Amino acid sequence: MMHGFGFGNGYGMGNFFGGGMLMMGLFWIVIIVAVIYFVRNSNDSIDRNGGRSFKEDPIEIARQRYAKGEISKEELQEIKEELRK
Repeated sequence: MMHGFGFGNGYGMGNFFGGGMLMMGLFWIVIIVAVIYFVRNSNDSIDRNGGRSFKEDPIEIARQRYAKGEISKEELQEIKEELRK
C-alpha cells in the first residue's frame, strides 16, 4: 500500500498542482508588492507631493539666516547678487 505518491489522491504532486502553485504565486506577488512599497517609502528625499526632491531656495535660506541675525543686511544682499549671476 503506497501513500502520498499518486497524482489524484490529494497528496504529493496532486496537491502541489491543485493549490500549491496558487499559494506560491500569491506568496511571490505579496513579496514583490512589499518590496516595491518599502523601496518607494524608504527614500526620505522624495517629496510626497509629486515625487520630486525637496530643495529649499538658497535665497530663502539666506533670508531666514538674516531674520535669525546670523548674517548682516550687507551679507544678505551679497548672497542674493551672487546667486542671481
